[in-house]
Amino acid sequence: AARAAGPDGRGRRDKSRLLESLGADFLRLLDGVTISRSRRQVERFYAAELDRIGHFPEHATPENVYPHTDLEQRLSYQELADRIGEFGLSIYQPSNYVTDPARLEELAAARQRQNFNQQDSERFLVGMLRTNFLKRLESSAHSLTLTLERTIDKIDEVLGRIKSYEQRRAAAPGETVPGALNAAATLPDDDEDDEEFFVNRGRHPYRLSELDLARWRDDLRQDRETLAGMLKLVQEVTPERDGKLYELRQTLRRKAEQPPIDNDGNPNRKLLVFTTFKDTAQHLYDNLQELAGELGINLAMVSGDETHTSAGANNFNAILANFAPFAQNRRDAAGAPDIDLLIATDCISEGQNLQDCDWVINYDIHWNPVRIVQRFGRIDRIGSRNRTVQMVNYWPTPDMDAYLRLESRVQARMALADVTASGDEDPFTEADAQMELNFRNEQLLRLREEALTLEELDDAPNLGDFTLGHFITQLLRYLDRSRDELEAMPPGVYAVTPPAVGAAPGVIFCLRQNNAAPTPPAGAPADPRRQAASPRHPYYLVYILADGTIRYGCGSLQQILTVFEAAADGQTEPITALCDRFDRETRHGREMAFYNRLLTNAVAQIAQAYAAAQSQQLRPDGPRDFILPTAAETPSRITDFELITWLIMLGDEPPKSDDGDGG
Repeated sequence: AARAAGPDGRGRRDKSRLLESLGADFLRLLDGVTISRSRRQVERFYAAELDRIGHFPEHATPENVYPHTDLEQRLSYQELADRIGEFGLSIYQPSNYVTDPARLEELAAARQRQNFNQQDSERFLVGMLRTNFLKRLESSAHSLTLTLERTIDKIDEVLGRIKSYEQRRAAAPGETVPGALNAAATLPDDDEDDEEFFVNRGRHPYRLSELDLARWRDDLRQDRETLAGMLKLVQEVTPERDGKLYELRQTLRRKAEQPPIDNDGNPNRKLLVFTTFKDTAQHLYDNLQELAGELGINLAMVSGDETHTSAGANNFNAILANFAPFAQNRRDAAGAPDIDLLIATDCISEGQNLQDCDWVINYDIHWNPVRIVQRFGRIDRIGSRNRTVQMVNYWPTPDMDAYLRLESRVQARMALADVTASGDEDPFTEADAQMELNFRNEQLLRLREEALTLEELDDAPNLGDFTLGHFITQLLRYLDRSRDELEAMPPGVYAVTPPAVGAAPGVIFCLRQNNAAPTPPAGAPADPRRQAASPRHPYYLVYILADGTIRYGCGSLQQILTVFEAAADGQTEPITALCDRFDRETRHGREMAFYNRLLTNAVAQIAQAYAAAQSQQLRPDGPRDFILPTAAETPSRITDFELITWLIMLGDEPPKSDDGDGG
């Protein structure tokens, strides 16, 4: 829903558009019931508390590793990527073999009705499954082996069912087929009991009698031969030939024998290894035990439904407490073992405090960059006793262009997620998929160079984007120092500053609606039945550019305050050159037509937003006890507002001169 054109003309996600589209009531609700403290806020406003409990650690530059899939280099990630198009996976595309006229008509009708049918859904599914083969190999040869074996088993099952079905259909009346029931007794003329294709049973089941079994069988056999050939190559990558496992062993040995020293002077041997797949986690746990014993460390594995440990209680909470006793507030510390190596799936990538550890290894790269940031966030936390925290990324190939060119990696996932989650066969458009792909690729490239926080993912909305806690904290601190000075300022006071970095020249107006309904007493909630266009009604902020374009309307309070802060924060003295220029251009306030026009446009935007907010309440599904504002309470003219303050952000070029009266 929030898309903007990037410098290269390609679609890019733009969270500012999403925030602008949300109503003032939604933002006011979130601001009233949530507390959000970003890392920036904590470091700025809670320095004394950080001194007591511990600061955030510094980020070391990410270490990027490109291990060979196979130490003997007989199998590579690139080879599988090149051969992935050979994986027809016809077992997941029964719609391609439909011969029944009624079913063909059904497919055609769906395509005509919504430009998408079951055949398209299966095509997207196959794209995702091909991607999954790549992601499994990227994780480990062991993981891909299991997937190939399962797929071949499924093909064998379907081939067996086709064979059994055809034998029963061909059997003469009264004749029995070995291993099958009597066809005449079990298959009525209308094929009511025909076998259904197991993958599609949930939504669009197909009976074998509706399919071209001869052609499907030939394609299934071809798929089996292709997959079996790949399986033979992958099975040869034993733990002794596994390049990634070899690299991990070297890293573990280095970390254990040359551990970093934390702020308390203690060596830190802890290492957290993340992988997407439980199969890989189990594989690592099984094959690192010997080395862990040699190094004198305990190891454990956790996944969503399975845990293993070489020391201590074998349950999820105990393992985490033994891995991070300080962060997890382990109570029974006496005699409890310490775990130094934890192998985990993304079941712990959110909500866990593991900052006893200072190293995170991404053994495989999750398709969603946000997940990588969340993984690192388990150790990049307040109260850490570590000077620095390190992220290590295992990439399947140093050729990032080749890695990112695999567009089906995201497109297929998005299409399938839309179909399966919404129940409506209306997938994302190609432009949407490309926009998402652009975003993820850019963030993946950034993660090679810097360890990002969620706040630093350019267009990823977070809770802080919907609340005003950061600005309210600044205001309260300012009031503590300068309340009398602030209260003595007259309405209409202004300041002049250069534009904030990334912002365009313009003006931020702060207005108060004079004709608004009476304000509730202090501490009393606003009447929820009165819909307003600003989260801080009757006060409104509007950021308007020098050319008269509204950059952020009155509903985008958080974005406007962000620009205001970036332009004005730290400016304690007037910028004489800019003030002199403003005075020259306005003849010391006698020629204000230019700024009057901007103010008029800002008021018009408020009036338009206010009217739109009211129309939302008048919809049939709006609240029944809505109070319609009187004409006297509806803002429509510039005289309905009082100018409280305004910030002029002057650019390099002065505004065009205007003829007109001063204001």
